[in-house]
Amino acid sequence: MDSKLQIISGKYRGKKLHLPGGARPTQNMARGALFNILLGIIENGGGATVWDVFAGSGAFGLEYLSRFNDANVIFTDNSNKSIDAIKKNLASVTELATVEFINALFVVEKYGATADLIFIDPPYADFNLGVLFVKKLTKVAKPGAILIWEFENINDTPEIDGSWELLKDKIYGRARFLVLRKI
Repeated sequence: MDSKLQIISGKYRGKKLHLPGGARPTQNMARGALFNILLGIIENGGGATVWDVFAGSGAFGLEYLSRFNDANVIFTDNSNKSIDAIKKNLASVTELATVEFINALFVVEKYGATADLIFIDPPYADFNLGVLFVKKLTKVAKPGAILIWEFENINDTPEIDGSWELLKDKIYGRARFLVLRKI
C-alpha cells in the first residue's frame, strides 16, 4: 500500500487507499472533522447523489459510500493516475459509483444540476480553478444542494454568490473548508 490514507468510518473503515502520484489528499483527521460537520447538516445521506469533483484518490466519495447506504457517488478527474487510483480503491466497494476521466468544468451542467452534495478540492496551486468551477456550478445547482469547497488556507476568502448560504468556514492545518448550501 502506498499511503496512510484510509477510510475512517462506516462499513469500509480501515480500508487503505491508493494514491495517485503527486496527490495531496485531504488528510484523515480533516476528513473526519468534515464529516462530523456534515452529520449536523444532512438529515439522511442515503440515496443522495454525491459528486467528488477533482477526485484524486476518491477519498471523500469513498468515505461517503462507507458511511451512507444507497448513495450514488460520481468521481471525476482529468488525470489518468487519479482515475486508476479511484478504480483500485473502488475494487472492493459494492455501492453504485461512476468514474469519469474528464475535465470537471465540461460536466458541470451534467452532474451539478442533480447532485445533492458536491465536494471540490482543486489543486492548491490553482485556486482560480475552484473559483471558476463554483461560478459555473452556481448557475445549475439545485436549491438545497450542499457544496464543500476545500482550498489552501493562505488564500483570501473567495467571493460567494448570494445564492449560496455559508454554513461553516473551518481551517484544518493547510486546508480550509467552506460548507455552503444553495438557496
